[in-house]
Amino acid sequence: MFITAQGFANFSMLTTVIGAVCNIILDPILIFGLNMGVRGGAATATILSQGISAVWVLRFLLEKKTVLKLKKEHLPIQGDVLLPCMALGVSPFVMQSTEAILNVCFNSSLAKYGGDVAVGSFTIISSCMQCLSLPLMGMCQGAQPLMSFNFGARKNDRVRQTFRYLLAICVAFSCLFCIVAELVPTVMAGIFSSDTEMISYTAWAMRIYMAGAFSMGVQLACQQSFMALSQARISLLLACLRKIILLIPLIYILPNFFGDRVFGVLLAEPVSDILAAAVTAIMFFTHLNGILEKGPSK
Repeated sequence: MFITAQGFANFSMLTTVIGAVCNIILDPILIFGLNMGVRGGAATATILSQGISAVWVLRFLLEKKTVLKLKKEHLPIQGDVLLPCMALGVSPFVMQSTEAILNVCFNSSLAKYGGDVAVGSFTIISSCMQCLSLPLMGMCQGAQPLMSFNFGARKNDRVRQTFRYLLAICVAFSCLFCIVAELVPTVMAGIFSSDTEMISYTAWAMRIYMAGAFSMGVQLACQQSFMALSQARISLLLACLRKIILLIPLIYILPNFFGDRVFGVLLAEPVSDILAAAVTAIMFFTHLNGILEKGPSK
């Protein structure tokens, strides 16, 4: 992220690609070639790959090509620098950490009402959902340095222009993904399983679970833009809104209103997606002018 903020987006991408490619190459070599097994081989491959990425990054940050070099005099911790960074980091931390809680809630409810088939189908749906959420997060993280830089420079027109591009791309991508999930869910499920019964059940569940996926582009674009504009508190509130305030309670409430309890559990996702997107968009467009007029805090 530090390299991306300096304008070296391609090099920043390479740091991730290098680690992933090394891991893919080392896995079979260590697991099968050196007979280290999954436990030892896969773990060692991951550690070595992370080490290679770390060396690659440090080498770049110590060279002349980088704009901001790592220097000894800049390493001591300063509260006025660290604390605002931590405040802005709370929002993505909450978004990531609550995923584990959500999986527990979904799996326990689906196991109770639908058994192993429902739990297995949710595993496939979760993997498909990452194909939506990860690209959206990548686009938002790519736009954040642009918005933050222009916000600090008080170039409000460019902030608005960047946000419009981000919103348009995120909405287009999420809508396209939603259409594909609704029209050909069997194709997506078939990537992860060859069991006919599992594919059929997953296709039915996916149509329900991803019915509100079109709204995720709006929710993430606005919520991540709040972070770019240094609005840590609002961003944290919106990060909690969809998963903690809406989704988790709905997982346990909605099944009580439907004869098919599994349908109620799955319906919690699109309901929370649409409500969270509506609230986030209203808050963003309501506060945007005031935030831009006030400018960055000193």
